[in-house]
Amino acid sequence: MNWKQLLLNLRLIKLRRFFGSLFYPMQRDLLERPFLSAKQVFAEIGDILKAEPIPQGAKFYFEKVELEIHFLAADFVRVNWQPGIAPIPYAMAGKDWSEVAVEFEKMGNSWLISTKELQVIVNQNGSLIYQNYLGEIIREELPPQLKTAGWVHQAKLRPEEHIYGLGERAAPLNLRTPQEGKPATTSYLMWNYDAGGRYGPGTDPLYLCIPLYLGLHQSGSYLIFYENSYKATFSFNGYAAADFDGGALRYYFSIGSPAQLLDRYTQLTGRPALPPRWVLGYHQSRWGYETEAAIREVAEGFKNHNLPLSAIHLDIDCQEGFRAFTIDPDRFPQLTEFNQELVDRGVHLIAIVNPGVKADRKSKLFEEGRSQEVFCKTINDKLIIAPVWPGLCAFPDFTNPKARHWWSRQYEYLLDLGFTGFWHDMNEPGIFVLWGDPSLPPNSTLHFLEGRGGNHLEAHNVYGLLQAEAAYEALKEYKPEHRPFIVSRAGWAGLQRYAWTWTGDIETSWAGLRITITTVLNMGLSGIPYSGADIGGFKGNPSPELYLRWFQMSCFLPFFRTHSANNVKPRTPWTFGEQILSIARDFLWLRYRLLPYLYTLTWETNQTGHPLVRPLFWADSHNPQLWAVEDAFLLGEALLIAPIVEEGATSRPIILPDGHWYHFWDDTRFPGGNQIDIAAPQEQIPVFVKAGCVLPMAENQQLILHIYPPVTGVGAGRVYSDAGDGYAAWRLDEFYLKRDEDNLEIIWQQQGNYPFPYKNVKLHIHGLAVQKVWVDGEQVDYQNNCFQVEQFQQINCQILAED
Repeated sequence: MNWKQLLLNLRLIKLRRFFGSLFYPMQRDLLERPFLSAKQVFAEIGDILKAEPIPQGAKFYFEKVELEIHFLAADFVRVNWQPGIAPIPYAMAGKDWSEVAVEFEKMGNSWLISTKELQVIVNQNGSLIYQNYLGEIIREELPPQLKTAGWVHQAKLRPEEHIYGLGERAAPLNLRTPQEGKPATTSYLMWNYDAGGRYGPGTDPLYLCIPLYLGLHQSGSYLIFYENSYKATFSFNGYAAADFDGGALRYYFSIGSPAQLLDRYTQLTGRPALPPRWVLGYHQSRWGYETEAAIREVAEGFKNHNLPLSAIHLDIDCQEGFRAFTIDPDRFPQLTEFNQELVDRGVHLIAIVNPGVKADRKSKLFEEGRSQEVFCKTINDKLIIAPVWPGLCAFPDFTNPKARHWWSRQYEYLLDLGFTGFWHDMNEPGIFVLWGDPSLPPNSTLHFLEGRGGNHLEAHNVYGLLQAEAAYEALKEYKPEHRPFIVSRAGWAGLQRYAWTWTGDIETSWAGLRITITTVLNMGLSGIPYSGADIGGFKGNPSPELYLRWFQMSCFLPFFRTHSANNVKPRTPWTFGEQILSIARDFLWLRYRLLPYLYTLTWETNQTGHPLVRPLFWADSHNPQLWAVEDAFLLGEALLIAPIVEEGATSRPIILPDGHWYHFWDDTRFPGGNQIDIAAPQEQIPVFVKAGCVLPMAENQQLILHIYPPVTGVGAGRVYSDAGDGYAAWRLDEFYLKRDEDNLEIIWQQQGNYPFPYKNVKLHIHGLAVQKVWVDGEQVDYQNNCFQVEQFQQINCQILAED
């Protein structure tokens, strides 16, 4: 036993929960003991005995297993090895795929199954080779190994190959890179895990694991997703290996650019839901806002300091005895009226919901769940009772449709009180323990699993996903005119259909700030586009400098929220002094001016599955210099953000992708493909805008189009608009740029039937000297490269030719 960890756990749990956290792991270990003696036996699959074509693929019969190859698209294939327990399609979005022309050909001791874009070679021994249409090898897989329960699947890795993904990881961007100070192996556990109040670089696993990774090497890039929710270990030590503790070996493979790969993956598992517009604003949270008066004080503080605010999150201290779906009426006596008052000011209250239901015969919620038999049970047909915040709790079995429906009905009470969003915490599910795995017994907890039945080894990783699904369906049913907003700490493949997430209890340190970037990037590459970190770290008191640099970076992340523990100093912009407050205010207002751009990105994400926050290699995956850049990121196509992640730094180097880039703060233009050093005084972090982009911003109901002209040729930008909520009318305004030696042309094209939501349009031309401007053939006045217009079809700017 790790006594240091035990003492830390004891300090976190505190005395009143001590006995539960002591006796529960004893009970868990007793239940699990019969399963410890089971030994895994490995079996070779043998050779192919028979091969035959099937619609859109082929089937192979080996001595001990079967293999089915099925193309979903010309560049996307499903590979299914049997035997094994077939996965329940929790991750799948139910898309109907178009028919694909597939050829089947025998070649000596191998078989070729191919489309116009992807070739799969199946060898006699069960090894597989994937090639692009040019015949270049993209991936080579070894014959899989069948275990007593589960499979081991391995593939060769090239020396230069980089690996990304696996969901939420406190690891380098390239998952093959060993952590500093850690053993020189790169192994990752696929098991959603409560990090216990604080984690830092190298902690593994974390709350949201997804069995998906991208490979990038000199011949191209690929994505592989394993549709298997069982506990597993992934390692990248010479070979890429996936070792599953159960289930069938079913996976999906695609080739193409990173953008194409995420498009295909989210066609399979679902596009990210379009959020309400207000959630892109700033969120303030703290474990410790215990009363209505405390919330009011925070809201007034933002108003008095001229700081925009969109949401305040309530933690468990707003509840009666930390119990789910309750609000303490003594501390929040007029919550409905207070909620409405805040909404009228544009501030939304978000309620926390944990899955543990206090096992109390006086609890209506517990008695209702017990009578309907929706709680998890052991192999002895007894309820699993384990300690969490309310005390000893039962846990809904979200793999049971009846349990999901029952759970979804509970949100109505909080919605009636005026809450407009929810954050799901402790939903791995997390449990208080002094030692061992802080979750339900993996082998001895039974789950319904849509009627098939199974244990927690299979259900654990989908637990948070299915809780989010239940909440999403509840919000759609009770508030059909509003888009649901849910933030979930845990999840699995497909979570993007229902919820956002955050990086949990990251430590308060410069290392915590740095690792946040790679965590968010790898989640985006795993299909989870909406995430962010607790600004300043969850537990600890950041220095003013660390808080400010974290705040500046988070201004450009999808989820922009400050949150902290209840035993640290209050963390609002004005608690760090006037200088920090002034800079934070500037970045807050910049965030709100950027809302047209950010909201357009959410629409694009809903259409394509592309993450808002992207690694630099997204812009140029053929440049190996960009493959391991983990201290900068792209925000959409237009912006490159280079945060300051070193204490005391007032400048930093950055490698710019191909093309040309304008410095956001002073319009200096830099050629891409080079490393530059850029100043970063305390009031700024380096931000660049790609040449050829239109960056839309807004202020006082005026749309401001910041035009960053291409050096030569064409460029474009667009603005998506709707009511900001609901599912009614929409519009898309697209702007096209064309630059000649002494002329810049801007064309405006419009789609949709939503009215133009701005009073007028201001255009700001960056990086060029404007001499004359014509709007639809009529010359207009301009000042400082800016001019104001109503709607237009074409603008021509005469510009001073560059040397």
